[in-house]
Amino acid sequence: MNALITDADFPSLALEQSLFAEAGWTLKSAQCRTEDDVIGAARDCDALLVQYAPVTDRVLAALPRVGIVSRYGAGYDTIDTAACARHGVWLANSPDYGVGEVATHALAMALALLRHLALYDRDVRAGRWSYLSPGTIRRASNLTVGILGLGRIGKRFAHLARNCFARVLACDPYIIDGDFPAYVERVVLDELFERSDVVSLHVPLTPETRGLVGARLLGRMKRGSVLVNTARGAVVDVDALLAALESGTLDGAALDVLPIEPLATDHPLARHPRVLLTPHAAFYSAEAEVELRRKAALNIVQWANTGRPMYSVIEGTKIPRR
Repeated sequence: MNALITDADFPSLALEQSLFAEAGWTLKSAQCRTEDDVIGAARDCDALLVQYAPVTDRVLAALPRVGIVSRYGAGYDTIDTAACARHGVWLANSPDYGVGEVATHALAMALALLRHLALYDRDVRAGRWSYLSPGTIRRASNLTVGILGLGRIGKRFAHLARNCFARVLACDPYIIDGDFPAYVERVVLDELFERSDVVSLHVPLTPETRGLVGARLLGRMKRGSVLVNTARGAVVDVDALLAALESGTLDGAALDVLPIEPLATDHPLARHPRVLLTPHAAFYSAEAEVELRRKAALNIVQWANTGRPMYSVIEGTKIPRR
């Protein structure tokens, strides 16, 4: 059986090559950016291992041999889930590989904004040596942190943040009350943005969440509050975010994800002194990367061995060739 890694930005694919070789698979790799790239590279493939490449209805229609698509990561917004279901193709992901890393990264970003670490660093390097140089700093233990999305990562963030902040609020209409930790107060969406000094985003990208954090919600935030996004870039309306920063509604924003990546060096976000940026790196630790890649690859191997992957998002009907 043949598998294609449609695209990947890892320094080496030796881990995947060893896993597929041990399972008796032939593994190919490419750097697909378009539907045509995927179709051209995967003509003889039974499985796709995907990082960012698009897998659409057109792709699956052109590749009837493909029985499973496994994604490097928890999100799958570049993959047409309805098309997978129509074509009987299994869709799998790696939902739990970097929970601690993303939650810790988000908290680090929040505290860096509140403590003005990047601004202090800039000022010291420019010869300004004053604890007042970036402006007033408030005590974190007096502040309220709000979490949008209380899934695996949101819960871990809440667990970490409760030791730093006075109150932890969360909004997630898809989680029952019994799944809210006792130290997290459940609120509705508008209340989350109105009451929080820090809002951290932990939602998937769906039609419901695309552009959700725009002018209306940002306009409800306290003056001088901060926003952290380690979820998906397109959840935030960038123009509205910049306007909130310019108006002073937001004192700062920390973004690990952006609607278009990588960010152009001349983009207003890249030049804004109160925006903290990281390159879609919240998932990363050496251990998390290995776990991510193993689980994504083993989804395909397990499907071949048992007829279903470890982490199923869409249950397909296609069975592996014997």
